[in-house]
Amino acid sequence: MAQRSNLAVPFEVPVLALCFLACVATGLELSVNNHAADFSLSTLPGPPVSLSCLVQNSSQAEELLWYRGDGKVDLKDGNKENVSNICVSPVTESDNGVTFTCKLARDKSVRVSVILDVQFPPRLTGEESLQIEEDKDVTLSCNAKSNPQAQTAWYKNNNTLTLQQNRYQLYQTSEVFQLAIKKVQKSDKGTYTCVVKSSLGEGRKDFHLIVEDKKPVFPKEAVIAAVVVVTLTVLFGIVAQKDKIFKVW
Repeated sequence: MAQRSNLAVPFEVPVLALCFLACVATGLELSVNNHAADFSLSTLPGPPVSLSCLVQNSSQAEELLWYRGDGKVDLKDGNKENVSNICVSPVTESDNGVTFTCKLARDKSVRVSVILDVQFPPRLTGEESLQIEEDKDVTLSCNAKSNPQAQTAWYKNNNTLTLQQNRYQLYQTSEVFQLAIKKVQKSDKGTYTCVVKSSLGEGRKDFHLIVEDKKPVFPKEAVIAAVVVVTLTVLFGIVAQKDKIFKVW
């Protein structure tokens, strides 16, 4: 019986070790900038943002990991144990919506994430000239990012544009604002202004619409008749000269 007991010891040691690690991990928490749960951090483009991850209730050195989205952030030695800091500098508009996550190295289920909420006004300037033939369709497009999301308004010659039913249509996504005009008429010429406005500011773009006279279109039947006449003329010419052609051969 004593020999069986001695043989069983090596197999029990790993089990005991696992139980010990599980006990140590119990109660461990992380916090980022004093937040123990996922949160959103509002900021503006330009100034750097510092994120500090701290291990709570730790009785030993714990390694920390940082991720930007799905990519792992390289950390210097000395910036990994129990406390780890990263800095986003400079903050740009492209950082809006990006998630930074701090994880416990030996148990990645212990984690806290922060989503950057980078706020910026609409970026929209300039002007554009469009030449369109009468009775054709035209679309004026404004591309403008902003956070918070902006609202748009259209003006014609500095007056609020009155949308004519079945001729004017508006299309809008979070970044694209379009005005479509069907069957352009002479009266549609003028300067159209797209104004994109949010709580942080506004942007605008002018479209100078020039309506050209409708170009004459040749009747399809006349074109086909002309092609037939030319073809028949060529064929009759070949038939008339067939004797000379055969003599050459």
